[in-house]
Amino acid sequence: MNTDHDSQIATCIEQVRARIQAAEQRFGREPGSVRLLAVSKRQPLSKLMAAHAAGLRAFGESYVQEGVEKQQAAAGHDIEWHFIGRVQSNKTRQIAEHFDWVHGLTSADHARRLAAQRPSERGPVHVCVQVNLSGEASKAGIEPEQAADLIAEIEDFESLRLEGLMTLPAPAEDFAAQRRPFAALRALRDQLAREHRPLPTLSMGMSRDLEAAIAEGATMVRVGTALFGERAPV
Repeated sequence: MNTDHDSQIATCIEQVRARIQAAEQRFGREPGSVRLLAVSKRQPLSKLMAAHAAGLRAFGESYVQEGVEKQQAAAGHDIEWHFIGRVQSNKTRQIAEHFDWVHGLTSADHARRLAAQRPSERGPVHVCVQVNLSGEASKAGIEPEQAADLIAEIEDFESLRLEGLMTLPAPAEDFAAQRRPFAALRALRDQLAREHRPLPTLSMGMSRDLEAAIAEGATMVRVGTALFGERAPV
């Protein structure tokens, strides 16, 4: 056991949780209303397990094969697995079979495939629709005006549980600039929410901008670097 390694990760978790709690207090959020999703993609299993030992339960992976291998290695542990990468048609079966959440749903076809391929014994997969609010062609996500139609498609599938919206905006250094896309996602959610589909989840904010996301209503922040350090190169 690498106790120094484990202690460092535990300290980082405490620091990130302190940031989240401070932001909740500063912006009038309910204490504990923001979940921490540990982004473990391209991080060694040892770091993931150290974070798990320090109390984290939700982990995000962007590469299907890497995520499945980690799940197999960590079998028997109480872990909630989130797929946060781009969904590809040839990977939907593995995603449906192995992950609890999908954060980047952007097409009705992928929704149909995930729904058809989800094992019934696993219950519904939790899904968020990814919205591109920065207008960058390189960023995944649907245009805001397309969200209502995709949500209507997702609602037809019993094996998908629509949780809310997700975004990955362009980096911004200025706090006010960081807040703008998060405010836009919250406004879109408020526009689309209905009594039967409250869309409670806003998956937004990362290591560099989680305070801005919490200020605008994030319920889940996706944090990697601040917990684990820089990722290994591809």
